[in-house]
Amino acid sequence: MNNLVVEAVGLRKSFKGRAALSGLDLGVPAGSLFGFLGRNGAGKTTTIKILMGLLKSSSGSVSIFGLPIDVAGNALDIRRRIGLVTEDKELYPYMTVAQIIRFTRPFFPKWRDDLERRYIKLFDLPPDKKIPDLSKGMRSKLMLLLAMSRGAELLILDEPTDGLDPVAVEEMLREVIRLSVEEGTTVFFSSHQLGEVEQIADRVMIIDRGRSIVCGSLDDLKESYRRLHIVFDEDIRTPIQWLDGAEHVRQEGRTVSILASRNVGGLTGQAQSFPGSHVEVLPVTLKEIFLDHVRGN
Repeated sequence: MNNLVVEAVGLRKSFKGRAALSGLDLGVPAGSLFGFLGRNGAGKTTTIKILMGLLKSSSGSVSIFGLPIDVAGNALDIRRRIGLVTEDKELYPYMTVAQIIRFTRPFFPKWRDDLERRYIKLFDLPPDKKIPDLSKGMRSKLMLLLAMSRGAELLILDEPTDGLDPVAVEEMLREVIRLSVEEGTTVFFSSHQLGEVEQIADRVMIIDRGRSIVCGSLDDLKESYRRLHIVFDEDIRTPIQWLDGAEHVRQEGRTVSILASRNVGGLTGQAQSFPGSHVEVLPVTLKEIFLDHVRGN
């Protein structure tokens, strides 16, 4: 049985002849906290807009909850089951906090009054303040309330912590984890804050130039990847042909740094076979995996 809440195959999209997505495949398992990463222009926002039906892909297919998004009649059902926080944080400017909550509530049959009350208190939202009078952080908190109170089966969060102070970020991340663990909510989390993604995600995908370059369980990636730091007694005169598994190699004088995704033992043995070499094998962070891949790509 397919347990993917979001499944996209071969997504392509171009703007004025420039490819934003180049055959992207995406699978988000039910109940997962899925980190969706990439630098600016990598295709993250385009992907999210296609998932939400706000853009149409040039080719490829998308299903959410097993429902193809391009089939008439599916859109309303899908949107009622999704909570969305967009990067631009746009809200109706003529409404107060209380008014926009009252306006939104009837559109979602599974709206959770208990969560609404919880987040008004937790996020310290002022009910009588109008949207333009809210700080950027307060608008982010209000959008999180509107998304997380829907009783949604899927949360799509695009830069949700933008404008939040460190305390509010911790509160938000804790609530996202709580929804995933206690309610079984699937979370699709796009952010430039790699530390936040590493803190909560169980699966990650890194995209660049509209295609996936790394995807998998975060624990598995951090377990399989290692940094080999090699120092030679003398400068390296000729390039070394490293064994399979050396994803990215940086060489400066007597020093070589290798990001290895597999075959760490073989690469370590190869490095130690050179006279006058000193080898150190180190664990890596998600940030290191991200930076090496997008720079190398």
